[in-house]
Amino acid sequence: MKDLTVGKEWKVILNFTLPMLLGNIFQQFYNVVDSIIVGNYLGKEALSAVGASFPIIFVLISLVIGIGTGSTIIISQYFGAKNYEKVKITINTMYIMLFFASILISVIGIVFSEQIFLLIDLPADILPQANTYLVIILTGTIAMFGYNGTNAILRGLGDSKTPLYFLIISTIINICLDLLFVVIFGWGIEGVAIATVIAQGGAFLSGVLYLNKYHSLINVSFFKLNFDKKIFIKSLKIGLPSGGQNMIVALGMAALFKIVNAFGTDVIAAYSIVGRIDSFAIISTMNFAMALSTFVGQNIGAKKIDRIRKGLISTIIMTTILSVIFTLISVFFGHSLMSVFTPDSKVIEIGAKYLIIVSSFYFSFSILFNINSVFKGAGDTIVPMFITLFALWFIRIPISYYLSQQFGEIGIWWGVPTGWIAGMSFAFLYYISGRWKKKVIM
Repeated sequence: MKDLTVGKEWKVILNFTLPMLLGNIFQQFYNVVDSIIVGNYLGKEALSAVGASFPIIFVLISLVIGIGTGSTIIISQYFGAKNYEKVKITINTMYIMLFFASILISVIGIVFSEQIFLLIDLPADILPQANTYLVIILTGTIAMFGYNGTNAILRGLGDSKTPLYFLIISTIINICLDLLFVVIFGWGIEGVAIATVIAQGGAFLSGVLYLNKYHSLINVSFFKLNFDKKIFIKSLKIGLPSGGQNMIVALGMAALFKIVNAFGTDVIAAYSIVGRIDSFAIISTMNFAMALSTFVGQNIGAKKIDRIRKGLISTIIMTTILSVIFTLISVFFGHSLMSVFTPDSKVIEIGAKYLIIVSSFYFSFSILFNINSVFKGAGDTIVPMFITLFALWFIRIPISYYLSQQFGEIGIWWGVPTGWIAGMSFAFLYYISGRWKKKVIM
């Protein structure tokens, strides 16, 4: 557990972020290896099926992730205020909520999976594999929620190192099982999904066992969890707007995939691959943003408001430097990166053009996420939701659709960063207004 209310702001945030960042590099490394195995051993149709499943999974789990974010914010502010009894009660309440939510989402997703894919116009040659993959993944929703929920709790307590260890273990297990199930056993796309479920389940259970032994504030006994109605309502109040924001993003991804699907398997496969490459830049920024949100929460709880502006400026500088590095790599090595995933020259060319266009605007995404994380850390989750709603549904989706009709898939790629730029502009205006400071929980 780490106290983020003392020390040089940039050092505190960087030190807190590095374990999460390293962990997510392992996670993205797994995703890359996963896609390489699928693309080279199962073909571009299977690769497209996995890519098409991601926005659907995100749609189904996004609301619950947001509510969990509300609990994490409460944990960080109670921890900053040294109210450890409330921290324990909030953790218990969060686990109970995640358990029942995971059951509900699994049932809904499995029953309606094929209808959802038909709704986004997924091509017929991809649909059977996508449906198989999604159903298997959804059977492990409880492990997914438990694993990610435990990591979120630890971040709220200022502990970003422990999640790293379990993420590394999960990633290694996942890669080994992928190779075993797909390359050796020949299980196809089913093997990819089964490997993911087993790895997440193992990481969750081992995480709970470790936390019960070594973390004084976390004692998880699934038969002795205490549910606090007031804290649950408070989590909903804070988390629902964040969940709504996640849902808006998820539905926006699904809508964009619907536009992409109209251009066939090659474009879908290319879009699935660049999503893996994109994720290194995006996840890096999101890690800094999560660290900044916890930093803001703890400092507000400790009534050290003056540290927040310095923390934001430091985080923006660090993430902008990272964004420039990822942009240069994507622009100059785009073809080489694409060729690792697939030998198909047409898919490679489509993806390389995407990387040149979209990566040039990574900086705007990083600024948008960092400013929004300040609002979330303060407990103001409604405004980021509306900023996201506007940026996606009034800017990105309409522009992407219009440009796709004029210029083909290149038009979609130009439409993607327009949402980032619009969102960044509105987030900055709200930040300088100072109204977010009035939403503090404590």
